[in-house]
Amino acid sequence: MNRKQQDVIEYLLEENRVLKQQLDATGKKLKLNDCQRRSLAEKAKKLGKDHLEKYANLVTPKTLLAWHRRLIALKYTAKRTVNTEGQKRMQIIRQLCI
Repeated sequence: MNRKQQDVIEYLLEENRVLKQQLDATGKKLKLNDCQRRSLAEKAKKLGKDHLEKYANLVTPKTLLAWHRRLIALKYTAKRTVNTEGQKRMQIIRQLCI
C-alpha cells in the first residue's frame, strides 16, 4: 500500500471516530437500515476479524460478523425478509398497476 492510500485510510478512520464521538455525546443510537447493514457486513467479512478490531468504529466487530451470518442464513432459507429499496419500489409499482 502506498503512502497516499494510507493517508486516506487514516483520515477516514479519524473522521469515523469524530462522528462516533458526536453520536455518543448526544446519546442517540445509530439507526441503520437493512441495506446499510448488508453493505457493512459484506465489507466487514472481506476484512476479517483481525482488521475489524483495528478499523471498525461504528459497531463492534462481533455485531458486523453477526449481521453477515444472518445474511448467509437468509440466503439458504425460504424466509428472505431483507428487502432492498428496489424491491420496495417494485411492490409499489405493482400495487399501482392493479
